[in-house]
Amino acid sequence: MKTVRWLSISACALVPVFALANTLTLEKVQSRDSVRCGVNAAQPGFSSLDDGDQYRGLDTDVCRAVAAAALGDASKVDFVPLDSVERFTALQSGEVDLLSRTTTWSSSRDTTLGLQFTGVTYYDGQAFMVASDLGVQSAEDLDGAAVCTQSGTTSELNLSDYFRINDMSYDAVVFDSPEQSIAGFEAGRCDVLSSDASQLYAQRMQLADPNMAVVLPEIISKEPLGPAVRQGDDQWFNIVKWSLFAMLNAEEYGVTSENVDEQRSTNNPDIARLLGQDGNYGEGMGLNEDWAYQIIKQVGNYAEIYERNVGADSNFKIARGLNALWKDGGIQYAPPIR
Repeated sequence: MKTVRWLSISACALVPVFALANTLTLEKVQSRDSVRCGVNAAQPGFSSLDDGDQYRGLDTDVCRAVAAAALGDASKVDFVPLDSVERFTALQSGEVDLLSRTTTWSSSRDTTLGLQFTGVTYYDGQAFMVASDLGVQSAEDLDGAAVCTQSGTTSELNLSDYFRINDMSYDAVVFDSPEQSIAGFEAGRCDVLSSDASQLYAQRMQLADPNMAVVLPEIISKEPLGPAVRQGDDQWFNIVKWSLFAMLNAEEYGVTSENVDEQRSTNNPDIARLLGQDGNYGEGMGLNEDWAYQIIKQVGNYAEIYERNVGADSNFKIARGLNALWKDGGIQYAPPIR
């Protein structure tokens, strides 16, 4: 797996996105023999470099799943680290083939930026982290607080809405990156750090003393996080979308990276269709019939990527909650392959 960083493009000089999108992305990916995936540089659990200088996390595994489907090899990903300001420009311009970077699906992003969100990989919400010695128990006690947050994110707007609705005031301390915001919080430049709850749990683990901070219980927004692609290329949109759906369906059917070879001889018609043993459901996307098999074999089902990155097998131990399957009390749901 390679990590690449291309020349940044000014957000003030957006290239007309539809002209670029008319070139079939799958053809470019296959010609290049790699998927260029825009990710976060340093959000443990979702996208960060491990000790071996390899990107790990829920978002990066989504990139690998797309590479497994499109190229038959999950390792053929060029990870492009992007900050919150440049991420949309990088996708619009064609610098990356997809964006898998803890990005909230919202109406304006879906309708005015030339982007399409392909699904929700993680249902999240904005929260607050405060210094433990402040003794704050609730977000309702934050009137007049200095709040660190990140520029170019939905967090800025959510903060303004929350404090206005609750007739409270605050002083915004805005940073360009998660690394800067957690450093500012740790240095005492603000009383509170506000971001998606998933990011706060990750940032808390980065503190010299994680016990110095606590995440408050209130969730003040809906933050459905998921991959995005450029508008205008329905084939690539379908590939990225169904790569996620394949992992969700695999979990529902009990198909894992460990038993997927055995499951290829199943009598269950749902599993047979998923694994390309009954019909070729990759053909309509320009993929081989074993596209979903390759995802599951090389990357895993949704439960596997969740648990190893942010769940029970990770340092974060985040319960599935809304991210459980629909049949287990959550809202993760995939259409059938048929």
